[in-house]
Amino acid sequence: MDELGRTSHDYRSPTPDASPLPVIPPEATAAPLAAPAPREEAWPGPPTFGVEEEFFVVDAQSRQVSPRAATVLSGAREVSADLCAEITRFQVESAGPVCHTAGQLHTALVESRRSLTDSAAARGLAVTATGTVVLGEVASAPLTDGARYRAIASRFGALREAHVVCGCHVHVAVADRLTAVSVVNHLRPWLPILLALTANSPFQRGRDTGYASWRSILWGRLPSAGPPPWFDSVADHERMVTEMLRSGAILDRRMVYWDVRPSEHLPTLEIRVADVAATVEEAVLFAVLVRGLTSVALRHVAEGRPAPRIPDRVLRLAMWRSARDGLEGAALDPFTVEPVPARRQVDRLVEAAMPGLRAAGETDLVDHLLGRVLEVGSGAHRQRAAHARRGRLSDVVDLLVRQTRHGLEAVEK
Repeated sequence: MDELGRTSHDYRSPTPDASPLPVIPPEATAAPLAAPAPREEAWPGPPTFGVEEEFFVVDAQSRQVSPRAATVLSGAREVSADLCAEITRFQVESAGPVCHTAGQLHTALVESRRSLTDSAAARGLAVTATGTVVLGEVASAPLTDGARYRAIASRFGALREAHVVCGCHVHVAVADRLTAVSVVNHLRPWLPILLALTANSPFQRGRDTGYASWRSILWGRLPSAGPPPWFDSVADHERMVTEMLRSGAILDRRMVYWDVRPSEHLPTLEIRVADVAATVEEAVLFAVLVRGLTSVALRHVAEGRPAPRIPDRVLRLAMWRSARDGLEGAALDPFTVEPVPARRQVDRLVEAAMPGLRAAGETDLVDHLLGRVLEVGSGAHRQRAAHARRGRLSDVVDLLVRQTRHGLEAVEK
């Protein structure tokens, strides 16, 4: 969804359960999400889902970020209507259709990326899937026309730079707000490792930041961003949103930027923790893992199982470590508050999502895609490897251009 709220997709399942699901109890334990469901055969079909991706437009010759997003959109929309502007003229966004299967999602993402990259190439431009601007100045990024965008820039001053980032958002169908708020609590512990897995923004404005996901650090400067707090109830959620409104920390409810949040205009849960995926394959991997985790959480909510009550301070520490190290380093296990290899934490993530993945028939797909990513390294790792070869950031941009269009094939050749 862009800041004007123009996405109209409804990610609900076609036949959602009309009966309300019970809210989780306010007291919590440290039981992992991977606790097995008592009756595997009773698992319902997977919820529908969809993906939104944000990209930077760059000049094909200089590799500098370019304010010509509108010209790219003008050509790409002739092929795909699910494309829109973002807050700055450096960025474009695709808002994919409602999908039932990973195959449908893959096809949609390939088509939207192809329409953007083809349009850009015809205009001497390129599109890059990276969380931050590699080359170019962002402090005075030109705004896309719109009163709301101007209001955001005026209210937040230099913090407007936090919006010059690109992420990947996954919507998963959830029947009601009570359930959505409950599922948020269940997903909180997995946000750090999801960030590590998707880290794809080590460079910003011509330098290595020292972080695998500098996007998440920039984005986290906003007062309404970062991992969500624990919610005791829907009323508790609403109280926190009201406090942000009264304080002036947000202009409206669409500026609740938590890493996972109930959608304001759709019956979905929106998971926003990831950098934009460098490739379609990585976007699909992220989306199916998120859907698998959400499916498990929905079952646990329906059964009245309490979510692990991870303290906010621990979750923020874990998020910082994931942003710094990414997939190739250490992760802070929120359950034990001990550093562990990030890849080991990925294994725990897959284990936790496994009942949902199995119900969707996506276990083999996850094994295959995750194996490919672990072999070639994360998006952040590949960017740094491209730079290390000759010390040229233009090589990083060239890699991003190839990956955005051709996927992991561009890396594996």
